[in-house]
Amino acid sequence: MIADEASLAEVIAAFAAGSGPVAVDAERASGYRYGQRAYLVQLRREGAGSALIDPVACPDLSALGDALSDVEWVLHAATQDLPCLREIGMMPTRLFDTELAGRLAGFPRVGLGAMVEGVLGFVLEKGHSAVDWSTRPLPDPWLRYAALDVELLVDLRDALEKELDRQGKLEWARQEFDAIASAPPPEPRKDPWRRTSGMHKVRRRRQLGVVRELWQTRDQIAQRRDVSPGKVLSDAAIVEAALALPVNVHALSALNGFGHRMGRRQLEQWQAAVDRARALSESQLPQPGQQVAGPPPPRAWADKDPAAAARLSAARSAVSALAEELNMPQENLIAPDAVRRVCWEPPAADREAVAGALTGYGARPWQVEQVAPVLAAALTDPSA
Repeated sequence: MIADEASLAEVIAAFAAGSGPVAVDAERASGYRYGQRAYLVQLRREGAGSALIDPVACPDLSALGDALSDVEWVLHAATQDLPCLREIGMMPTRLFDTELAGRLAGFPRVGLGAMVEGVLGFVLEKGHSAVDWSTRPLPDPWLRYAALDVELLVDLRDALEKELDRQGKLEWARQEFDAIASAPPPEPRKDPWRRTSGMHKVRRRRQLGVVRELWQTRDQIAQRRDVSPGKVLSDAAIVEAALALPVNVHALSALNGFGHRMGRRQLEQWQAAVDRARALSESQLPQPGQQVAGPPPPRAWADKDPAAAARLSAARSAVSALAEELNMPQENLIAPDAVRRVCWEPPAADREAVAGALTGYGARPWQVEQVAPVLAAALTDPSA
């Protein structure tokens, strides 16, 4: 594993002098550490071989990113790895996503192992995907597993490119890859505490306030200790405390998730968070529903706007039929949110107007070309 600047410089020189695309992968420590940082970066390129780089020992890989800036990067499920690669200075200008290529080509299973086996006929060694990649030193079997993840990525890319070309979808894929490579970093999520598992059980504003206080306290502790928040306190325990609204440590300790293994000091910090929520005024309590831009949830359309509900039903049927005809998942044919927005506030029911609306909602040209005609027809006559 590359873990010093001198060795890294040799790798940068070797990969800059290589030929063809570069296979790239990253391993995180999800479930073990706070955040989604990379703990191992794997590379392979013709003429350079394979390299495993330790981004803990070499946290700035911008020189490597610069050396490969004009090279096509081959990743599997690129959107999962790009955020952690961006943090260490690596961001492609061109890429090929083998998972997305598999979706567009209609493969029923698009995990890396299934794709390599189905397309290339090799079975990848598995068994270490969920390990703690922040472990140091990393055991040799883990490193071998990590190296195998990039061993055949370029071969898989070449085979998928031929298959996409055969199906007439290669240009579609290129547009998708360009969109991923040029996308800006996502905006920070608003009110991330609302994604606590089990939130559907929490109805009252005071209870929501408890969830928020406990979530924020847990997040601060997890960040300080650099551990996964779930290892500090489970989502189920947060929801349990919100529903019970315990008045003291004794009542809190009787709840699931706050049992005998938790020390007095820990219990007191969680009870303090509950007490803060109990002391909030009505105006300080969170609202039950998060304000979202755009149309309401589809389940409410029948009551709010029956005509829009009919348009959405017709549009979904039309998109589903087209996706089946093109042999790809509906969500890859067109983003469901774009369909909902067009149906909630429909433009003129002609192809050009629908095409303009879809483009405004971020659809790529190939998606507009395929979907605009069927959406226009659905908007014109939802009962057809």
